[in-house]
Amino acid sequence: MLLNSSITLADTIVVLGDSISASHGIEVEQGWVSLLQKKLNHTKKDYRVFNESVSGETTAGGLARIKKILVDYKPSILILELGANDGLRGLSPKNMKKNLAKIIKQAQDQDAKVLLLSMRIPPNYGKRYPKMFSEVYQQLGEELKISLVPFILNDVMLIKELMQKDGLHPNAQAQPLIMKVIWEYLKVLLH
Repeated sequence: MLLNSSITLADTIVVLGDSISASHGIEVEQGWVSLLQKKLNHTKKDYRVFNESVSGETTAGGLARIKKILVDYKPSILILELGANDGLRGLSPKNMKKNLAKIIKQAQDQDAKVLLLSMRIPPNYGKRYPKMFSEVYQQLGEELKISLVPFILNDVMLIKELMQKDGLHPNAQAQPLIMKVIWEYLKVLLH
């Protein structure tokens, strides 16, 4: 079927993440991903956001799914929010970096811009491991020349009223703050 040339197709943004992006413990409509779609609609940016985030997802899980996601959605932008579960499980930062790099390169090979969201892990893992973990994001940003968002929970993690009872997941009140941080970096990638 031929499309009418006056019809424009929306560009696609895919979010590949874990529970932070999958709206764990809150209504999906309250999550930062849904708020991002509303922001795009409000600013008249013709993008459709698809959330391919899964609670508990690791970088290995994201890597196993990325090829199909790229085929299904052909995104112009991939927002990548993975790694926290690797860290919480004490998995190798070296392997985490390899997995994230493979995801990023596959997206870039499909001409998608990548926005990498930095994560951190709690300080109870000692000093060395959290440092190695957080350095992965900085290294990937520099080595693969992609946009890097600082830790998205930086402004909410230590405010009890913005966190769920588990202390790991932001509540509904925190979601607009998270979306605002991401938006500042994402808007540069939009056409």
